[in-house]
Amino acid sequence: MAVEKKDIEDVAEALGKKFDEFKKTNDKRIDGLEEEKGKLSGQVDTLNEKLSELDELKSNLEKELLALKRPDGTGTKEASEHKTAFMQFVRKGIDAGLGELQAKALQIGVEADGGYAVPEELDRTIIELLRDASPMRQVCGQITVGTEDYKKLVSLGGAGSGWVGETDARPATGTPTLAPLSAYMGEIYANPQATQKSLDDMFFDPEKWLNDEVSREFSEKEASAFLLGNGVNKPKGLLAYEMTLEVDKVRAFGKLQKLISGVAGGITGDKLIDLVQSLKAGYRQNATFMMNNLTVGMVRKLKDAEGNYLWRPGLELGQPSSLLSYGITENEDMPDAAADANAVTFGDYKRGYLVVDRIGTRVLRDPYTNKPYVGFYTTKRVGGMLVDSQAVKVLTLSAA
Repeated sequence: MAVEKKDIEDVAEALGKKFDEFKKTNDKRIDGLEEEKGKLSGQVDTLNEKLSELDELKSNLEKELLALKRPDGTGTKEASEHKTAFMQFVRKGIDAGLGELQAKALQIGVEADGGYAVPEELDRTIIELLRDASPMRQVCGQITVGTEDYKKLVSLGGAGSGWVGETDARPATGTPTLAPLSAYMGEIYANPQATQKSLDDMFFDPEKWLNDEVSREFSEKEASAFLLGNGVNKPKGLLAYEMTLEVDKVRAFGKLQKLISGVAGGITGDKLIDLVQSLKAGYRQNATFMMNNLTVGMVRKLKDAEGNYLWRPGLELGQPSSLLSYGITENEDMPDAAADANAVTFGDYKRGYLVVDRIGTRVLRDPYTNKPYVGFYTTKRVGGMLVDSQAVKVLTLSAA
């Protein structure tokens, strides 16, 4: 059944009512007698979990509604013929003429180690599915390139300027300092398996099956790498870059600024405000928080000096729940709230981190290794890099 706007409105209404119940119960817990606090704490935790479920449900329904509005992709005659031949290869293992059709459609040949390039339409569908599944892809910048040797030039400043009169000479200005940045690339693989009997079934959709299986396997590996990867045969993750307490004016390019929470494993509303204000105004316009679900549950209980909750549910279509009026990206690969953990980040991730996709997912069909299953060894080159170290800030949960 197709998702309708009414479905989302019903969930939003339930979310609002549950948040009111949560606030009342949590306030009683805070103000209650000692013997009541234990019982009320359990109720608060249960309501907190329900809020997370409703919030996630609303977000998922909005994504489904958006997906229904996406236009179908169209391609050239060569692309259509390539796709038809490729799906015949997936079903039956017949690759007669596939190499020539691939060369016409993609201007590439068959690699020496075997396998065929996924048709461009399918390749872009896989990337789109990855974007839907990966929190980092949803908020970070992305670019698709034809080679893995991707570099980006960034300006570190240094161009001279000054004031002059109308007829004064214009002295030469200094030369801006440019730094080349290279993406940390790696090859990711998946090996989904299907029986030949299922592939022969006319009602079986091999295109959707392959897209779903591959994107699920890829997204699980990618999600961690874009955040925590060490850059060795994989992307270098956002939190793998060096961090320092130095502010933007004195911090070296390529290092992230971290703020200390002042409580080992704890978060306060004041420190969240400090985290927001540490980001320059130009970055705050498109900034969001990032944390895992358990940390969201923790900050949901925080109040300001007037007793107002810092977390607010999104009750309108397209309006996400917010913290200090900024959106929250839930990422389960973010560290749990523990002593010395980098549990919260805040920033404009599109300007801060870039995901680099090399176009050209390849598939090697293997009906022999794991009979009666047919394996589809699928590989893809992907990378990531920090491109603006002033665009993201980190909250470290340390006492000092």
